[in-house]
Amino acid sequence: MATIIFQFEDTKIPTKTVTGDFTDTSILEVTEEADVHLNHNCGGVCACSTCHIYVEKGENFLEEISDKEEDFIDRATNPRLESRLACQCIILEDDAVVTVTIPDQSRIIGHEH
Repeated sequence: MATIIFQFEDTKIPTKTVTGDFTDTSILEVTEEADVHLNHNCGGVCACSTCHIYVEKGENFLEEISDKEEDFIDRATNPRLESRLACQCIILEDDAVVTVTIPDQSRIIGHEH
């Protein structure tokens, strides 16, 4: 079983750990299944940057970043080296352990989960 640990910039939201069979599933899809709030205006097709997250640990368990994703990350609020788009973070292994930080969603106008 994969383990995804969600941390939040908004410190009022507690860390949430989710486990399950997430192989070939995106981090965005996991947020929807686990009732974790993450905006996603384009519906998860790598056409915006609203599902921007920071992958703190476990990047090796995720599909590599594409040039298209890098282009959209440049448009995200406060991008960092560990920035990714949750819709493009496909979990590759059933024993994955990934820790992500979700940026403060109050600064993002868009579709809410």
